[in-house]
Amino acid sequence: MTDTVYILNGPNLNLLGVREPHLYGSTTLAQVEQLCRRVTAELGLGCEFRQSNHEGVLVDWVQEAREKCAALIINPAGLSFRSIPLLDAIKTLDQPVAEVHITNIHRRDPLYQHSLISQGATGVICGFGPYGYDMALRAVAQRLVAAA
Repeated sequence: MTDTVYILNGPNLNLLGVREPHLYGSTTLAQVEQLCRRVTAELGLGCEFRQSNHEGVLVDWVQEAREKCAALIINPAGLSFRSIPLLDAIKTLDQPVAEVHITNIHRRDPLYQHSLISQGATGVICGFGPYGYDMALRAVAQRLVAAA
């Protein structure tokens, strides 16, 4: 086990800053990655930051994280609401898992209000925009300190 945090991002998050800016804002995924790398460095943690539009790739990365990470942060995006395979993979982790959503999914249309992935997460942060990643990193770091 390392001190690396895996930060995984699901479908269409590569379009942050362009896709529905009235919902997701103007921050790009590259800027989110810069934020995550700055915060993990501050916390003395490594950062493995990835994005895929493919469910199976995300499942593979979660399985990889079982062996290689101290904690997992995931924004499953649209897979939040339908991906049993991703949930099953997350449930195999013993590490802290933080689920992040840029918008407050509980204030969205009913289709976007119930995340299946939450059932496997240690905690969920939603509605704080890109700052939710910062919050999630600090939360999992606290869990890691408490477990040490």
